[in-house]
Amino acid sequence: MAARGGSSGRGGSPRRGGPAGRGGSRSGGGRPSGGTARKSTPKRNDREVPAAPTPAGPFRLGAVPGATPGKWIDTWKQRMPHVALDLTSLTVADQRSALARGEVDAAIVRLPLDADGLHVIPLYDEVTVVVCDVDSPLTAADELTEADLEGEVVIVPGDDVLGIRLEGTASPRFENPATTGEAIETVATGVGVVVVPMSLARLHHRKDVTFRPLVGALTSSVALAWPVDATTPLVDAFVGIVRGRTANSSR
Repeated sequence: MAARGGSSGRGGSPRRGGPAGRGGSRSGGGRPSGGTARKSTPKRNDREVPAAPTPAGPFRLGAVPGATPGKWIDTWKQRMPHVALDLTSLTVADQRSALARGEVDAAIVRLPLDADGLHVIPLYDEVTVVVCDVDSPLTAADELTEADLEGEVVIVPGDDVLGIRLEGTASPRFENPATTGEAIETVATGVGVVVVPMSLARLHHRKDVTFRPLVGALTSSVALAWPVDATTPLVDAFVGIVRGRTANSSR
């Protein structure tokens, strides 16, 4: 009888290498060397990444008199129906401080504006017009020049946004009104004219006044502004709307 540690008597080879008739010797990895190795397939992660939750809001938008954000607000309501948009009226004098104090998230402002610490996107320029009473001889022309206003009394309201001073015109003998609305009320009495951006002339429209474009005058620029360190997801969403990005487009 052969010892267990020697030859088995069945093939003359030790058992330590495994059966030679089943595909030859085993590789170091324990798989048959003559067979086809089974490729490992990485496991798929079928779990979907959840979408980031929409901020609760509201989004606080400031706007100076005459600004026309209506189309952007309508788009906001379509894309962000669950986030309220609060529109706050601002004066030009307070537009910068409202942003600095965080009273609004973004604002439609009039330039010039101290842009330190702000992002500012120019939106459009407004035509400058002369508001006069409907019976004024100035209404005979479709548009006016500075020369046409020579001798006219020009009323400059306390909230004037243009800063235009016209040569050859006269100042009123009464104190200038505090607001553009009050200045246009005064114009309706036939005393003087007022020079404003067209949107303000339309905002304070009356049946007893009209306006004509002032050729060659400085325009008033309107822009969107928000603090650099407060670009929240809601601010970014509104900026995308203003810039014309679609709902599915990336920044």
